[in-house]
Amino acid sequence: MKKIFLFMMTTLDGFFEGPEHDLSWHNVDSEFVQFANEQLDESDMVLYGRRTYQLMESYWPTESGLKNDYETARRMNSLKKVVFSRTLKEVKQTNIWKNVTLKHEIDPQFINQLKAQQRKNIIVLASSNLCLSLLRFGLLDELRIMINPVVLGRGTRLLEGIERKLELDLIKMRHFGNGNVLNIYKINK
Repeated sequence: MKKIFLFMMTTLDGFFEGPEHDLSWHNVDSEFVQFANEQLDESDMVLYGRRTYQLMESYWPTESGLKNDYETARRMNSLKKVVFSRTLKEVKQTNIWKNVTLKHEIDPQFINQLKAQQRKNIIVLASSNLCLSLLRFGLLDELRIMINPVVLGRGTRLLEGIERKLELDLIKMRHFGNGNVLNIYKINK
């Protein structure tokens, strides 16, 4: 069954980003890259908030992104992308960075139509505000949270601003050799 799922890295103390949007603490190795590519392979669309989109757009279609991790770059560049932003005026496509659509508002009917049209899952990548909005509308099916073995003490907390209790079922756990632990939660609606 097709799902819309969030994938986000977090610290042991619950931060998805450090001060000033720092992500240098991400614990990434070849096992993680293989896992990330598997997540992308089971999806045929990515949903982004503005900041995450701009981060991805500034890396994956570049020479550095293509050189450092060609397989992930190839997937990221070709997947369909929908960016939700009230402030962006346009998104640019190139012959490398393809299939980008900009939406200024989150419309549950539009997202449900996207889900019905896709052959595979839809992944939401590390977009906290977008995640909160999708949760508010009951549009997320799963949370895939990768806990990194690091404590930051400061930053932006995962699901900061959630307004209601969520009932979750832990449906899978995976331990990685680098100390990361993936928890996959089904959201009870």
